[in-house]
Amino acid sequence: MRNPMHRFAPALLVVFAVSIAAACHATSAQEGGEAALPIQFLEIVTPEAQSTCDALEQLHGVSFGAQDPDLGNARTATLRGGGRIAVRAPLRVDEAPVVRPYVLVDDIDAAVTAAEAAGGMIAMGATEIPGQGRFAIYFLGGIQHGLWQL
Repeated sequence: MRNPMHRFAPALLVVFAVSIAAACHATSAQEGGEAALPIQFLEIVTPEAQSTCDALEQLHGVSFGAQDPDLGNARTATLRGGGRIAVRAPLRVDEAPVVRPYVLVDDIDAAVTAAEAAGGMIAMGATEIPGQGRFAIYFLGGIQHGLWQL
């Protein structure tokens, strides 16, 4: 029997993604002169990829492109500020749904080292995506975090 909450998963992902995108695109500086974190890539992994894209398109007037094999067949749309949101289906049967923000960094190798020094477990070391940049993933505090270098 399917979990009755399963039908709400796409809507919850949309609300969470929109909340993250809104928070990450604040242009005002934080107290003390600190700048906001620049989200370069916001990845949503869901078994309901098509309905998630449809909902985001209807709610926000964006258009998702065709599947990109370099991004695990994710479909992407542009975020305000130049980043992208990507929606894809799980790549393996054991890949759980997740919303993973990738923060833009100047030096991904240094950022991976710093993440590891802070207690993060590196799940994917710095990896090149031809023509799109380099990314890495680390886990810390039960959360998946991404890094992106253009």
